[in-house]
Formats: sequence, C-alpha cells, structure tokens
Amino acid sequence: MTSDDEKLIAQLSEDDVRSIDDALLSNTKERWQKVAMVVATTMLEKPGRIIGLPDIYYSSRIQNLVKEGRLESRGDLSRMRYSEVRKCIRDET
Repeated sequence: MTSDDEKLIAQLSEDDVRSIDDALLSNTKERWQKVAMVVATTMLEKPGRIIGLPDIYYSSRIQNLVKEGRLESRGDLSRMRYSEVRKCIRDET
C-alpha cells in the first residue's frame, strides 16, 4: 500500500467501514466465490463507492468478516485469487 492509500484508509469513518462490510456481504453468495471476484464486484458498485480505495483494503475487510464468523473461507486469504468465501451456512437442526 502507498502512503496515499494509508491516508485514505485512515480517513474512513465507522459508517464507511460498515458500508463496505455490508457491500461485501451483499456480494457474497451461499456458494463458494473467489475473493477477487467479491472484491472486484464490490469496488465497481456505484452507491457508496470510495474512489481510490485499494483492493487490498477490501480483502482485509473480508478477512475481518471471516474472523467475525460472518463469512466462511477456504484457501489463503492473503491471496485473493487463491481463496474463496461464502456466506455462513447455519445448520438449523
């Protein structure tokens, strides 16, 4: 990340971060998807889009959503093209 990227990230409000997380979750399905696809789809959305925010930041938010138990993952999350996520499938039995 560049210093400009870091400055932009530091300026994000809690609402901005929550909006990004919500967008990532809305672009994630119950089937496995490449993290790169979820990130790219989210970055291209018009509403709430933050110009200049790097894909690495979106990827880090996905990692956080996995840690929170809101998404499931497989593969190496530090490599977007080599990892996949899906919405958590709850066993209701």
